[in-house]
Amino acid sequence: MNRRLYFILPDTASAHAMMNDLLLARLNGDRIHFLARPGTPMGDLPDATISERTDLIDGWEIGMGLGALLGFFLGLIAISIPTWWYTKPVSITTTLLICTLIGFLGGGFWTAVVATTIPNAQLKPFEESIANGKVLMMTLVPFHRVNEIRELVSKKHPEATYRGTWPTDHVIFP
Repeated sequence: MNRRLYFILPDTASAHAMMNDLLLARLNGDRIHFLARPGTPMGDLPDATISERTDLIDGWEIGMGLGALLGFFLGLIAISIPTWWYTKPVSITTTLLICTLIGFLGGGFWTAVVATTIPNAQLKPFEESIANGKVLMMTLVPFHRVNEIRELVSKKHPEATYRGTWPTDHVIFP
């Protein structure tokens, strides 16, 4: 299980130093991404992925559920239409399964396409800092290394501000 850690850095020079330290700590470079104000020269820092910047995943999940429901109801309408114009009708179960599957895939695809234009709701608390020229670092860390990475960052980069963990930042059971 992985956790996404959020850190606010003052500038890209600090972000480069942080990236190098995390790579030396044997953190996978594909799991470290940065987000800055548009037009900020990032150099070779990896930009945030589309799923990190937008509500792509949430839109996809909602679309799959709604599409499956719509497909099922359209399947019910399809089986109520008389099939006198062809000789071998498809069974009711097969018709409902095909319509539900098409709705599931189509709804998921189209809502994911639309959701790529919606900013990620989890990044809302960071918008002001990013607008002021700071850099957001998002890193995906294995659960057992969360505290190690937080300590490393606080020790080597006191200018970095820890801003939370996703999906949770607290212990559920005391």
